[in-house]
This record gives sequence, C-alpha cells and structure tokens, in this order.
Amino acid sequence: MHSFWLVKQEPSSYSWSDFVADEETSWTGVRNFAARNNLRKMQKGDEVFFYHSGDEKAVVGIAKVTRTAYADPTAKEGDWSTVDIAAVKALRRPVTLREIKGNPQLKRIPLVRQPRLSVMPLSEAEFREIAKMASPR
Repeated sequence: MHSFWLVKQEPSSYSWSDFVADEETSWTGVRNFAARNNLRKMQKGDEVFFYHSGDEKAVVGIAKVTRTAYADPTAKEGDWSTVDIAAVKALRRPVTLREIKGNPQLKRIPLVRQPRLSVMPLSEAEFREIAKMASPR
C-alpha cells in the first residue's frame, strides 16, 4: 500500500520547472527532525505533491518516490536522510494554500497545522481531494 506526502520548496531555490528539467532529484538539505523522520517513512512508489512555498504557496505538481531514505550527502554532521523522487506531472492548475485552508476536508493536514514542516504525510483522501481541486469540472 502506498503512502502520500507533500514536500515544500522555495521556487527561487528549486522550482517545479527545475525539477521537471532534471526529471529526478535527491531531496537533500532537510534539517528538521520531524521532516527527516517523514523522509525515512517514504517507500518506493509513494505519491508526493510538490509545493511551492514563499510567495506562491501552492501545490504545483505530483512526483513519486524512486529510492527510499539514505544518508544525505550534503550533511556535514548529524544523522540526516534524503530520498530520490521523480517528477510525474504538473497539476492542471496550482492549488493554493488559501484554497486548501478553505476546504473543510483539509483542515487537519500538516500544511495547515504545521506550516513550517517541509516534508509531511497526507492521507489518501487528502491527497485525492487536493488532486480533485486541481482539476475542476
């Protein structure tokens, strides 16, 4: 059974278009224990939303985990991990944080409750709801 996640990135540092151009990347640089522990729970094939933080504040694409957690080569000290993820597809339209906060079905997701967390789990229902919001009828 797959799990569902959301990873956040400042687009000026690494945007969805950068990710698409690279096709796959190692999700390095996470230096928060809760986020690190979430990385370590990711399994190959899990679905991942790519979220632009900063001014944009919107879910913009879907990725998948291609390699489970391993030691982060960018860490100079400490016990930090990374995973590899591959771009799958852009959302038909970005889903903004404002829209997410306005949806009662999403009021308990970590993006709303723990906005500084950079790697967070989502339930399948939450993941599907955000995907549905990106594809209005």
